[in-house]
Amino acid sequence: MDPAALAALGRLEVVSRWLAQGFLQGVHRSPKKGFSVEFAEHRPYQPGDDLRFLDWKVAARSDRWLLKQFEEETNLRATIVLDVSRSMDWRGAPTRLTKRAYADHLVAALARVLLRQRDAVGLVRFDDAIRTALPPRSHQAQGRRIVEALEEPGSGAGSDAPGALTRAGALVTRRGMVVLVSDLLLDPDEVDATVRGLRAQGHDVTVLHLLDPAERRFDLAAGESTFVDPEGGAAERAIPADVRALYETTVGEVIDEWRARFAAVGAFYEPVLTDQPFTVPLRRAFAARQRQP
Repeated sequence: MDPAALAALGRLEVVSRWLAQGFLQGVHRSPKKGFSVEFAEHRPYQPGDDLRFLDWKVAARSDRWLLKQFEEETNLRATIVLDVSRSMDWRGAPTRLTKRAYADHLVAALARVLLRQRDAVGLVRFDDAIRTALPPRSHQAQGRRIVEALEEPGSGAGSDAPGALTRAGALVTRRGMVVLVSDLLLDPDEVDATVRGLRAQGHDVTVLHLLDPAERRFDLAAGESTFVDPEGGAAERAIPADVRALYETTVGEVIDEWRARFAAVGAFYEPVLTDQPFTVPLRRAFAARQRQP
């Protein structure tokens, strides 16, 4: 289905659940390994709950009856790193989703797929600063937390991708996976150095490069236009027909450069156009997850 039409069917949480359920039909699910060993959070005691899990220390201190819940051992710990800078709010046509809206649906669906696979998943959102940093968790409430975080504001005038990727690596306390979702209007050398650091720590890195079709093909209307950098504010006047061929060649070269940089360090890279069905990048990101031992 067309992503914009699908997104119009309901709230982000509803669409992400629908996508995850449809995507996992016929997919072999990872086996659940181990048992609950790591404390995650408290919840109020309800009649009939097993008293073995009652936190007696809290009860003695505050006369509150709380049960301890535990984080399950999981097959994988993953952190999704989402770019929410101002450039992500752009779209080349009113009938398409913005890059940010497309990314929100993609991230929510990917998180639910991982949770249904009984993997732990976290989220880091960034623009010129880190806006969200949810540590990886495997319980189903994590899906709701991620969706709630995606609905928070962002769109700062800048992109601190190295800081966000470093934070993501710190949240994955053992060897795991980091998924970067961004339009990659970033400094290649800084991103390269940070991804090399993540790979040196043993993390698998997947990069989904979001592009509006108009960014790839430059199919804008004829006539002199002013092009404005949404983050830096720089402006240039040009006639699209005069620069189209050079622009498209340059974008192709940039994509090739990103592909070569990530391949050199063993990271998975995939350009994603925002008119593609969500299942296309989901399948590719999931394939990267399947390469995990």
